[in-house]
Amino acid sequence: MFFLQKIVHYLARLNEVIGLIGRNIAWVLVTGMVSVILLQVFCRYVLNNALPWPEETARALMIWMMAVVAGEAYRKGSFVAIDMLIYALPERASRILKLLLYIGAGIVLYKLVTLGIDFFERGFRSRAATIHISRAWIYLAMPVCFFTMLLANIELCLREIGCLLGDKKDFELSVLDASAPAIPE
Repeated sequence: MFFLQKIVHYLARLNEVIGLIGRNIAWVLVTGMVSVILLQVFCRYVLNNALPWPEETARALMIWMMAVVAGEAYRKGSFVAIDMLIYALPERASRILKLLLYIGAGIVLYKLVTLGIDFFERGFRSRAATIHISRAWIYLAMPVCFFTMLLANIELCLREIGCLLGDKKDFELSVLDASAPAIPE
C-alpha cells in the first residue's frame, strides 16, 4: 500500500504542476485571443478594412487554451457529468463503477493520444491559410490535451484502487487538494 501511496503522491504532484503551468499559459492565450478579436473589430468597423488573419489566429489560441487546461479540469471533475447513479449506489459499488468508467475513459484517451500524434504528423503537409504556419503546430494541441487528461485519469484510477483496498483518507482527492497550487517539497 505504501508503494501505491508514493505513486499517487508523485503523480498528483506532476498533475498539479502541469495544471499550474496550464492555467498560467491559458490566461495568456485568452488575453491574446481577446486582443486579436478586438483588433479585428476595430479594423473592420472603425477603419472599414478587415484583416485576413485574426479569425484563424483566435481559433488557434482558443484551441490551445482549451488543451492546456483540460487535464486539470478532468482531474477536478469540472466536466459536465451525470452522476446520480454513482451517488445512488452503496459506496463500494460506486467506487467500483467509477474505477470501471475511469478504465474505459483511459482506453479512449490512450487511443486519442495516438490518433492526435498521427494528426499532428500529417499536419506538416499543410499550412494555415492566413497565418502561414504549419497546421501541425495547431494540431499539436490535441495530443497535449489528451495526454494531460490521460495522466489525470491514471491518477484517478490509482486513487480509486487505493480507496477500494485501503484507507480512504490517504487516497481520496478532495476539492481543496485539487485546487491547491503546487508547492515544491
